[in-house]
Amino acid sequence: MTDEPLKSQADTAQAEPENTPDSTAEAAANAPSEGTQATPNAEPNAADKNEASNEMARTEELMAQLEAARQEAKANLEGWQRARAEFMNYKKRVERELSQAHERAALDTLGDVLPIADDFDRALENIPEDLADHPWVKGTALILKKFDKLMEKHAVEVIDPVGEPFDPRLHEAVGMGPSDEYDSGIVMETLQKGYISGETVLRPALVRVAS
Repeated sequence: MTDEPLKSQADTAQAEPENTPDSTAEAAANAPSEGTQATPNAEPNAADKNEASNEMARTEELMAQLEAARQEAKANLEGWQRARAEFMNYKKRVERELSQAHERAALDTLGDVLPIADDFDRALENIPEDLADHPWVKGTALILKKFDKLMEKHAVEVIDPVGEPFDPRLHEAVGMGPSDEYDSGIVMETLQKGYISGETVLRPALVRVAS
């Protein structure tokens, strides 16, 4: 009975590992140190910072390009608006000049036929009484009325300045004489009617002026 307890103590001694200096040193060498654990964390942090810096640089570059594009678009829009305004002004000016040229040509043509209208007018003023109702006379008067309507269409007005002060722009004096009815410088007789359209004088009136 004395041998069994001794055997149990020997087995227990074999089961427990001995804590020798060599095993302790090996364990310490295999255990990770604080410096070794910090190294993997430091490298990703630097990479993240570089990536963030690059991303920020790309963003700033894109923003600069966007701003440049906006400025270019603004300049193009202003240039287009300016060119459009200039073209519209040019178009209006050309249309106005064409209209004025057309009106001027029409007035020149009317001015050329004024002597013919004067002849018709004088002929109708001297019709004998017995021919006043003649169809030919009425037809001639109708032609003169059509001419008057054509003059109205172009805003042509008659210049018959009897009793008005003499105006060298509108009147052409062919003589002067004493007058008991009009003061000096007043038109006392119209020898030939004049015509005007707006500021354009087709023909000045031929007049006699009181002296």
